[in-house]
Amino acid sequence: MEKERIIEITSLEQPGVELFGALTEAQLRNRLEPEKGVFIAESPKVIRVALDAGYEPLALLCERKHLAGDAADILARCPDIPVYTGGRELLARLTGYTLTRGVLCAMRRPPVKSVEEVCGGARRIVVIHGVTDTTNIGAIFRSAAALGIDGVLLTPDSCDPLNRRAVRVSMGSVFLIPWTWADAPLAALRRLGFRTAALALSDDSVPLDTPALKQEPRLALVMGTEGDGLPHATIAEADYTVRIPMAHGVDSLNVAAASAVAFWELRR
Repeated sequence: MEKERIIEITSLEQPGVELFGALTEAQLRNRLEPEKGVFIAESPKVIRVALDAGYEPLALLCERKHLAGDAADILARCPDIPVYTGGRELLARLTGYTLTRGVLCAMRRPPVKSVEEVCGGARRIVVIHGVTDTTNIGAIFRSAAALGIDGVLLTPDSCDPLNRRAVRVSMGSVFLIPWTWADAPLAALRRLGFRTAALALSDDSVPLDTPALKQEPRLALVMGTEGDGLPHATIAEADYTVRIPMAHGVDSLNVAAASAVAFWELRR
């Protein structure tokens, strides 16, 4: 049985491998039928985190040399899914990039959570507003998971956290912290008893280490892009406008770095 499920790739058009090469991120996500959506987890470590968190594997793509090496334990944990394999050069042609650690896993997208599910018992939430860079999304999730953030809300114009690169940059942290999409996150948070703090440079902003911020029992930090920042309407809607004090005339930090600083300072 083990040999039967290991499929040697001989053509880029081979049935089954389109998950790893032919489909775009948008097609994998499948907005029209979310229950059929798929995402790609890259590298053995990230795949193990996803499996530990209960995500459902659908198929593996693995360099031949890793079948009995880095991916051996993953194959043992996923005995009922097909394993496509081949040489490094062929797999790079298929996917369009050189595989990190030589292993990809196609996984089923979980059902989308409600805002109430993500925020129900939370004390600290981050709202990601319009951040489209995959590296920043992955880094924010990694910091959020490490530094005590209980959940993440994203506006629909933000990057998908299950984008392959975002997942890899997060080192699988996207699987460790609940998240969902929210059209009007600040209004929803207010209904759930949260106070909101928008990180922005403005004349009436307060320093991040203002004691009242840390004393808030339920606080949501709102982060925007480093270029345009948060929309004025979002800043006006927030209960606080907050800045990170800077030295040497530096006016701001990359959104991923700023989020890590804010998460640490305002942790519960």
